[in-house]
Amino acid sequence: MHDFLYKNNNLYCENLKVQDLAVRFGTPLHIYSYNTLTNHFIKLRKAFSAIDPLICYSVKANSNLSILKALVEKGAGLDIVSGGELFRAIKAGCPAKKIVYASVGKTEAEIATAISKGILFFNVESLPELRSIDRIARRLGKITRVAIRINPDVEAKTHKFITTGKITNKFGIDLNSAYKILLLRDEFKNVSICGLHIHIGSQITESAPFVAAIKKVSAFIKKLESKGIKLEYLNIGGGLGIVYDSETPQTAQVYADEITPLLKDTGLKIIMEPGRFIVGNAGILVTKVLYIKHTPKKKFIIVDGGMNDLIRPALYGAHHNILTLRKSSTKSEKADVVGPICESGDFLAKERKIACVKEGDYLAVMSSGAYGFSMSSNYNSRLRAAEVMVSKNKVRVIRKRETYADLIRNESNG
Repeated sequence: MHDFLYKNNNLYCENLKVQDLAVRFGTPLHIYSYNTLTNHFIKLRKAFSAIDPLICYSVKANSNLSILKALVEKGAGLDIVSGGELFRAIKAGCPAKKIVYASVGKTEAEIATAISKGILFFNVESLPELRSIDRIARRLGKITRVAIRINPDVEAKTHKFITTGKITNKFGIDLNSAYKILLLRDEFKNVSICGLHIHIGSQITESAPFVAAIKKVSAFIKKLESKGIKLEYLNIGGGLGIVYDSETPQTAQVYADEITPLLKDTGLKIIMEPGRFIVGNAGILVTKVLYIKHTPKKKFIIVDGGMNDLIRPALYGAHHNILTLRKSSTKSEKADVVGPICESGDFLAKERKIACVKEGDYLAVMSSGAYGFSMSSNYNSRLRAAEVMVSKNKVRVIRKRETYADLIRNESNG
């Protein structure tokens, strides 16, 4: 599953001791395993080898250039949702024809840049957006490709904030409206509607919601074919869940076995957009114990990493396993692991049984590779953490720790 393991009672990332990395680079510190990152991509590609999909890593999960480059070098495309992510994708060396662009709120400038770069296609989320893309492409003298994002109204059985395939969500277009748009496709002279796109949510641990969505879209494709509407691509999005604690998500192979026959039946080229599945368990956040605080009601372990470094527990109530860097035989006690931010919501764990630690010890917050650094902030004017990548017995800094000068770089006190 990942390459963060205890050896001789010390936690290692591949062949390097995590404690040594924490001392060398300081904390809070994001540490990534190159082997875990690339192996998860390779597992997915192997599982779906029968249909040879274009696997476009979802940049929003973790957008560090070194992570993007590592995956692009293995053959990945990239799924982007902003002009900034397009900029990163190009910088990371991703061919434009392996870039797909989602987002419900693309600006005119972002659309124009993406058309000029020659991306594979836009995932279109509304009729007004389609009209806008057509108008901008006409102004640029280009014909650009799009896929219509379908909202299949399927329950993803995940947290409500990361469910995206219900009709009450802001994403995609309902089937009836999509059908009407496709019947009028010839009205859009500078847009070629070449595919359909679905993405029903994130951290989905069973195949049933994916199967339901794909079956709905497959029936829709057949309906379109009966009207002479031919498509080239079906983009099935991402959403594969990972193990954070006691979850038992499907493996890549089980997922592939369930949906490959359905995908083959469409006769279309398949695109996938995994993010968390690839990078989630490839990263940890290491944080240092500052104080142990006892109150009449609780024990608090106060650490130097907070909600600005990893917001998922505060935002979603998400569970991340927390390990000591040295396996301890001492008894465990219930405690809240909390950060230094001036918010009661600043916690990494609540009522968690953790081996007794003391000031100066380190803790590893597991499975933080996805939506860890990418959702981090400078709240409370805190410096964003450094990021390092480990490959076997080598480590390199892939993002320097910010300085106080970085905090005010674009500000003026005049």
